[in-house]
Amino acid sequence: MQRLFDIFLSFAALLILSPLLIVISLILKLSGEHEIFYRQPRIGKNGKLFHVLKFATMLKNSPNIGAGEITLKNDPRVLPFGKFLRKSKINEFPQLWNILVGEMSIVGPRPMVPDTFAKYDNTAKSFLKTLRPGLTGIGSIIFRDEERLLENSNDARDFYDNHIIPFKSKLEIWYVKNQSFTLYIKCIIITAWVVIFPNSSLHLNFLDDLPETPENLK
Repeated sequence: MQRLFDIFLSFAALLILSPLLIVISLILKLSGEHEIFYRQPRIGKNGKLFHVLKFATMLKNSPNIGAGEITLKNDPRVLPFGKFLRKSKINEFPQLWNILVGEMSIVGPRPMVPDTFAKYDNTAKSFLKTLRPGLTGIGSIIFRDEERLLENSNDARDFYDNHIIPFKSKLEIWYVKNQSFTLYIKCIIITAWVVIFPNSSLHLNFLDDLPETPENLK
């Protein structure tokens, strides 16, 4: 049922959004570094590598500059138009294609680059590999303001590895253990809500038995 909804929703969204996607593609081609899409290898279901697709929002060589794979708030590597795309989450829209072809789902654990995936413990890895990664999910909802947390830390890499990854691991395991079509629909509704109302805590009232967020991640 979830896969059928993934196909229907991704196809319908691509069709409806096609005029907007064309306009954005033209703007990107004529500005910044003249790149439309950014493709990056990620870990998918069963540990299989695939290339996630996003609108290009940063300098071409950004993984080798500054904070590397971590993006900070007001990161100087983000291009002017890219700031709008990232803030509005429009930069994620090309992943609808990844969903349509079966590499991702609308809801699931976020697709991780191999280096980040390697930092998860073996228990978390075994859970994460059972599902298609998602355009959204409980980790994406809770950590929608991740860049702010990293900006306020003294060492962004250390904070990410030793605080964010362990809690994200608990959240993604919780999702896998509680996976259902009802939870899938709930995560879609909550995602739409928090995009409009980013300071909302709707997930706390809408989802049961979530792992408690540590104080330093609130």
